[in-house]
Amino acid sequence: MAGDDEEFDWVYGPPQGGSDPEPTRRIPVQRRPAAQPPAAPPRLPPAQRYDTAPEPSGRPPRRSRWSRPRTYVRLVLLLLVLWLVFLVAVPLIAWNRVGKVDFEPSADRPPEQPGTTYLLVGSDSRAGLSAEERERLHTGDAASELTDTILLLHTGAGPTTLVSIPRDSPLDIPGFGVGKVNSAYAKGGTPLLTQTLEQATGLRIDQYVEIGFGGLVGVVDAVGGIEICPKQRIKDKDSGLNVKKGCQEVDGATALAYARARKYSPISDLARVQQQREVIAAVGDKVLSPWSVLNPIRWWRLNGAVPDFFRFGETTGPVDAGRWALAMTKVRKSCTVPLARADTTWDTQRAQQLFGHIAADRTGDITDDLCTATGLAGVDG
Repeated sequence: MAGDDEEFDWVYGPPQGGSDPEPTRRIPVQRRPAAQPPAAPPRLPPAQRYDTAPEPSGRPPRRSRWSRPRTYVRLVLLLLVLWLVFLVAVPLIAWNRVGKVDFEPSADRPPEQPGTTYLLVGSDSRAGLSAEERERLHTGDAASELTDTILLLHTGAGPTTLVSIPRDSPLDIPGFGVGKVNSAYAKGGTPLLTQTLEQATGLRIDQYVEIGFGGLVGVVDAVGGIEICPKQRIKDKDSGLNVKKGCQEVDGATALAYARARKYSPISDLARVQQQREVIAAVGDKVLSPWSVLNPIRWWRLNGAVPDFFRFGETTGPVDAGRWALAMTKVRKSCTVPLARADTTWDTQRAQQLFGHIAADRTGDITDDLCTATGLAGVDG
């Protein structure tokens, strides 16, 4: 058996104490180096992003505020609100500076009537005009206190009607006898003028509007001028008017001269009242035109001109003033009070019929023979 063990000596080594002619050779072992900390990974250049899309991060990228449609909607709404505030605030600010007039007489008055009747007076008061302006506008005496323009405007269920009262109309002035109607203003102020007209027409005057010489100039210039259409060439020394025949755009000074001119015509004051109605209608169209409202500069100038040159009755509020301005643009019947002669003497019978229809708010029943441009029967123009 010993021989058997020798066969496996090459595996287990020689027996203890024996010798091995071919001892097993040990493979030399190499010692491990001391542990070193791991080296930092090399820095790589940032990824180029124009070839590959960014990795999704879980939330959508933040959009600019101006890329959102609702931002523009809010901006438009804000601008509209500011614009409405401007449109409302400017007239209210101007209204706080408007002068008020006590126009209602203390004497007995006609009873309340349907509709609304306005007394519109164009005063030739030069208050507020400098000497240079009076000379430029040919307005004359600074102390004058007459009424060059007297108009009655009625609005109600029927067509809006505007009636001119010639300033030289001989009427009974309470307390002073018969005299030119425009002198009532100088003798007793607005209440006496109102009383004189109510007594002569039977109409109850509900509202009062007064405009001075400078007022017409300022308003016309504020709206960028108006169009007038004279039927002939007019050169009037007293008013300073010099215009050609036909429709043309004019400024405030020329519009005022056109409203005052009369001595060029054989029918004098009757020609002037037609021109006054033409000027007032043209101003009304411009005042309430869309461009006057949409143009902030014009809207500001227009409202700025009101306090300096307009006065309203004490009972007139801003809403009433707005209704009057709107009514002036909707005049359907425009005429002079019926006259018997060119000297402005009234045709009593026809005048009573005209004012009776107005008092009853039946302006649709006013016939053409009662409402003519000159006031004379059978003469229109």
